[in-house]
Amino acid sequence: MKQLYFLFLLCSLTVCAQQKEFTNPLLPSGADPFSVHVNGYYYYTHTMGNKIVLWKTKNLANLASAEKKTIWTPPKTGLYSKDIWAPEVHYLEGKWYVYFAADNGDNNTHRMYVIENESKDPFSDNWEFKGKIAAKTDKWAIDGNVFNYKDQYYMIWSGWEGDQNGQQDIFIAKMKNPLEIEGDRVKIASPTFNWEKHGDLNDPINPPHVNVNEGPQFLQHNNAIFIIFSANGCWTDYYSLGVLKFTGQENLLDPSSWEKQKKSLLTQSPKNGVYAPGHNSFFKSPDGKEDWILYHANSEPGQGCGGFRSPRMQRVHWQEDGSPYVGEPVSEDTKLPTPSE
Repeated sequence: MKQLYFLFLLCSLTVCAQQKEFTNPLLPSGADPFSVHVNGYYYYTHTMGNKIVLWKTKNLANLASAEKKTIWTPPKTGLYSKDIWAPEVHYLEGKWYVYFAADNGDNNTHRMYVIENESKDPFSDNWEFKGKIAAKTDKWAIDGNVFNYKDQYYMIWSGWEGDQNGQQDIFIAKMKNPLEIEGDRVKIASPTFNWEKHGDLNDPINPPHVNVNEGPQFLQHNNAIFIIFSANGCWTDYYSLGVLKFTGQENLLDPSSWEKQKKSLLTQSPKNGVYAPGHNSFFKSPDGKEDWILYHANSEPGQGCGGFRSPRMQRVHWQEDGSPYVGEPVSEDTKLPTPSE
């Protein structure tokens, strides 16, 4: 009898293991989700506004039960004391880095900053503020993404051409090392299509008809290179994802080598109850066989850029031409298989 019970229990556990599922959102709240996979664990972070927090988990589907820790709190005053936006955690050359945007309470002063941890454990209390990361022109900047391509570090971010908030463009620059930009920035994208030019005349903070390209994320699949970016104001339900494809040979700093796709990658789905999906990042499943997208979205129309935004994820598939395909953002009652382990 005990043997039969053991076999029944074993079979039940096996069935359960084969039927692992999850539903979105992964957390009740959390904008600008980002993760990195190091030594068998995902380290995840999102915008908290007044601090930087890391989560640690074996599978991002289990994010709600993950260990978490506040790793850095800004000073009470100063240039990087407020509005801590879109942190990204990276493990580069044996050290941990978190890149983030911050200001002094006035959005006009937003710039990119970085903290560093030389410990192997990012949950250790060894984080050190290393300063601002800026191109030679040192203009307004948010949403920095750092990546390595052919042994060269780059940063891409959203910025202003001048000193006033009239439009957000996508810029790229080479980096000397994980802490410094080399030379000046190059603009590679601006809002051009009608689907990425939605603003709000009644918005109290942003000027009317502010056109936005922000949240750029590097994505490589085989030999194809893309930058996935967020378009439109986050204060609108039209917030969505667009695609830049690299059509050149080597020079990522050549603006003519970046071609913007005419259609968006991910947009709102009123029938599925998902609004303003955007500010994404990418990750591979624990076994490295699947590509996934992390993004935030609202559950109701008109919820804007506040705390209603919650992190979600779903599979990325690859089309015959090598470009990514995500489909519609899934509803909150759709059960999805967890990333493959």
